[in-house]
Amino acid sequence: MIRHLRSRVLSLLRFPSHLPAAHLAPLHSLLSTTASIPPKSFSVKDFLVTDCGLTREQAIKTTKRVSYPTSLSRPTAALAFLSARGVPRSAIAAAVAADPRILSASVGRVLAPRFAELTEIGLSPSQIVDILTIRRTASLRGNLLFWIQTLGTYHKILVLAKCNCDLLRASLDKVIKPNLNTLRECGVSASDIAGGGRYSSRLFTVKREVLMGAIARVEQLGVERGSGVFPRALAALSFLSKDILDGKIQLLRKLGFSQDELVMILKKAPQVLALSEKKIQRAVEFLMRDVSLQAPYIARRPALIMYSLEKRLMPRHSLLEVLRHKGLLGVEWDYFTIAVMTEKKFVHKFVDPYKSSFPGLADDYASACLGKA
Repeated sequence: MIRHLRSRVLSLLRFPSHLPAAHLAPLHSLLSTTASIPPKSFSVKDFLVTDCGLTREQAIKTTKRVSYPTSLSRPTAALAFLSARGVPRSAIAAAVAADPRILSASVGRVLAPRFAELTEIGLSPSQIVDILTIRRTASLRGNLLFWIQTLGTYHKILVLAKCNCDLLRASLDKVIKPNLNTLRECGVSASDIAGGGRYSSRLFTVKREVLMGAIARVEQLGVERGSGVFPRALAALSFLSKDILDGKIQLLRKLGFSQDELVMILKKAPQVLALSEKKIQRAVEFLMRDVSLQAPYIARRPALIMYSLEKRLMPRHSLLEVLRHKGLLGVEWDYFTIAVMTEKKFVHKFVDPYKSSFPGLADDYASACLGKA
């Protein structure tokens, strides 16, 4: 009985075999059309604003970096996972703006395992999201633990990793530890390099021949291993070619510095050679021509070359010239003393006391520091 009923139902569901092709065509056409109807459309931009918390401007920029999914199922799942793990909405928005690929990460294969292992080493949900926007590799946990032990603070690691993502993926045994050993032989610690500049952390992950070449270039400039200035010189000059360094040394010679004065500059502030030739030339010409400083004076105080010409050196010199012309500057100050003052102290000594006798002085000086006068 049941078998007979099943057979009867199936026969009713089948197309009648006796129908002519003309009658079947419209039906096949209808089924074909229905199958090709696309799923309900959605707006990635609206999702980024409404669900992820991005601003409209951020969403427009981020949408350009999103490979459009066929549905929002995976982004919605990723977002729900992050929220459930206690990641603040602001941190989610910042992470998505930094790397929208986090929304396409599989919860089961990527997000859940990463959160589990990184929570074990003490990272907060917000810190984990920050790290995941930089790198998602198998070596992540091991490298993070190593750098936390080596450098001490998570924030420092995050800053370095944003400049050098290889920090969290390069082999500890084959690359990072050998490079650190080489640096220690030169009297350079990991902290020296970490605090030496935005890109200096690449010294931790470069090929050995690149690191040895950088060390050799610094030594050729007369900076000795083990000296206090060697770490700063290595951080500043390691990725400049020999031709570029030679060109900047030749420029300093043309500007009037003797060989002894060049050596003095390199030993006191090798970072000068990391500046552009245009910056070096404009600063030195201003100091010699407008301030009337001599090469030996500048060589003993090479930090003068590194200060901002537009925002510090020129505005302060111009203000002192005005005060001197008005007879308001009672004592002549050493220029380097003037240049190294904090902005707050400079204003307190040379702007505030003359506000009443020289109306507009403060506004004029502020405008000059902004490059408007």
